[in-house]
Amino acid sequence: MGARDPDGLNTRLTVVGCGTAAPDPERVCSGYLVEAGQTRLLLDCGPGIVHSLARHGLPWQRVTHLALSHFHTDHIGDVPGLLFALQYGMYPAREQPLTIVGPRGLRRRLQAMTHAFGDYVTHASFGLDVHELRPGAPFTAGEVEITVARTPHTEDSIAYRVRATDCTIGYTGDTGPSEEVADFLHGVDELIAECSVPDEYAMDIHLTPSSLAALALRAAPKRLIATHMYPHLDRNTVPGQLRAHGWAGETVVAAGGMRLR
Repeated sequence: MGARDPDGLNTRLTVVGCGTAAPDPERVCSGYLVEAGQTRLLLDCGPGIVHSLARHGLPWQRVTHLALSHFHTDHIGDVPGLLFALQYGMYPAREQPLTIVGPRGLRRRLQAMTHAFGDYVTHASFGLDVHELRPGAPFTAGEVEITVARTPHTEDSIAYRVRATDCTIGYTGDTGPSEEVADFLHGVDELIAECSVPDEYAMDIHLTPSSLAALALRAAPKRLIATHMYPHLDRNTVPGQLRAHGWAGETVVAAGGMRLR
């Protein structure tokens, strides 16, 4: 099956960062790179992502699209760093515009970054194309199609479904338990899903092993990529906990630099 063998596939998926707001010496914050033909789509851009792209030999200079799930710092903290690198860290200078998509409020957030960091954020010499996405309205991003759905995390947080020619990738961003999110992500080949805290710390805005198992059972992905785990959840026990709660599908625990397709 194509999702198991990366040789010859058009689409590649790499975990750039899988950490949380808690600093960790082994992993930076959220960021996942989807490469499909000439399209290089970065899902979230948390602190540390830009240098981790370079560390893992990934083409940071040729990122074509940036998709943000919500505006918490551990998911957008390196957006100014990426734009600064594209503006001043390349020779010859970049000419291709960068497309940035995200939930409502994206333009306002980028404008606030401009006030904080400088005009390069919204007035980059290579140009920005900014879109605020709405559920139910597909968006064509180069060689992939993006759709989004609201998640129970912040007022504006969204999950992503990315359809390429040879696979479909789902990304929950940050979310609490939600049958609607599970249905939106149903049948994807690769499901990048948060699993933030142990069940004894269950909350409405994050997933635990039991609530992630329930989401995976309903979404039925071909492979589950568990990510975004805080230190008080033992990463090594997560696959076993998911099985104990009924999810028997293929599962991997995300790690920085992991190439999944």
